[in-house]
Amino acid sequence: MNPNRIEQIRKFDAYKEFNGKGIKEYDAKEVYGPQITDKDGELLDKHDSFYITTKSLLVLFQIMGVMPIMRVAKHAQTTKRTTFNWISKSTLWAYLVWSLESIVVIRVGRDRFANFQQNSNKRFDEVIYNIIFLSILIPHFLIPVASWRHGPQVAIFKNMWTHYQLKYLKITGTPIIFPNLYSLTWGLCVFSWALSFAVILSQHYLQDDFELWHSFAYYHIIAMLDGFCSLWYINCNAFGTASKGLATNLHKALEAEDPALKLAQYRHLWVDLSHMMQQLGRAYSNMYGIYCMVIFFTTTISLYGSLSEILEHGLSYKEMGLFVIVGYCMTLLFIICNEAYHATRKVGLEFQVRLLNVNLGAIDRNAQREVEMFLVAIAKNPPIMNLDGFTNINRELFTANISFMSTYLIVLMQFKLTLLRQGTRKMLKAITRAFFNATTPGTDMEDDEYNNIVATIKPLI
Repeated sequence: MNPNRIEQIRKFDAYKEFNGKGIKEYDAKEVYGPQITDKDGELLDKHDSFYITTKSLLVLFQIMGVMPIMRVAKHAQTTKRTTFNWISKSTLWAYLVWSLESIVVIRVGRDRFANFQQNSNKRFDEVIYNIIFLSILIPHFLIPVASWRHGPQVAIFKNMWTHYQLKYLKITGTPIIFPNLYSLTWGLCVFSWALSFAVILSQHYLQDDFELWHSFAYYHIIAMLDGFCSLWYINCNAFGTASKGLATNLHKALEAEDPALKLAQYRHLWVDLSHMMQQLGRAYSNMYGIYCMVIFFTTTISLYGSLSEILEHGLSYKEMGLFVIVGYCMTLLFIICNEAYHATRKVGLEFQVRLLNVNLGAIDRNAQREVEMFLVAIAKNPPIMNLDGFTNINRELFTANISFMSTYLIVLMQFKLTLLRQGTRKMLKAITRAFFNATTPGTDMEDDEYNNIVATIKPLI
């Protein structure tokens, strides 16, 4: 968000209230709500239900070496409950895991690359198949750049959630409850690895050249993609839950002894929620950006490979394997875009509608003014999922990807049909000359004669 806009909104916080006798200014501390200090360390841990319910996924990421953030000890007197350090135990473990996985990934990648490099007579479609599985290996090598490098930003995002829940409790008097989130997170952890095994083993049985030992280079990559999709799903649902709780408690602010002050505090809670949504995109911008590009590339090439093979040889197990990859990639992309859309709508539009339905005639002038400022804050701080300025994550991104895929697929299929036509013409020419030479021994058909024959059947080719 624009820093100038933040400063303007903060200036509004000390707004003036006319009480019939004079004008008084609210203390900024009252507007911002209770201050959180280092002494609240244990209190932050106690009321951090979001971390408690989603801890299993964070631990899974630590074990996999994907995101080595750490939680400080409960007795530590600090507000930064989640930290990242390049030489922490968790990060050193990530170095080790990534290095061991790289050995297997490099061996499989070299085998894949040599598979079509050594034989120059292989068809273009065979090269495409190898490119598909080489592209799936790319996310592994980008983990240090795309994931670890943003560790400090991820820690900031986690701490924002921790502080927000305590602040929410102190202002509204009720905690944020995430129903079924604990069991859902555990289920997604197990499902991520189960789906990884299912997708990769299906390729082993459906693809002729996909050896079993190759699968060991792909399990952790697919599980990582599934884990990041699960993380996005959980955070988006958590944003919607927090917004719904804030909207439900809105009537308490209107019925409070000083509704204008209470609405100002609620406004700050909402702005904090919007900032967290923006921080989510900033913290994982590189990872989800690469995520989307790999999905786009892999899906386009897989679709081309399957349709090309069907046109040339008909449907087989190999094409079924490629369709599994297409369905898997498009499902992940749809979940990410769809959940971001729902989170944006719940935090933005639905909360805005709740404010617009407030009966302004039943509240005082200062409360009316605060409602107007609340609406302005929502308009000036749209709760969008943005990957650090690269793109907005919403349903429009999903449809745009389908549009781009269709465009590139049409170009590739035109290229394929051209190759098929050229192959058909060469085959027809060979058959015609062989037949002519067999019926007229000692002569050879000239190109002009061949062209005259082909001209009569050209519309059929």
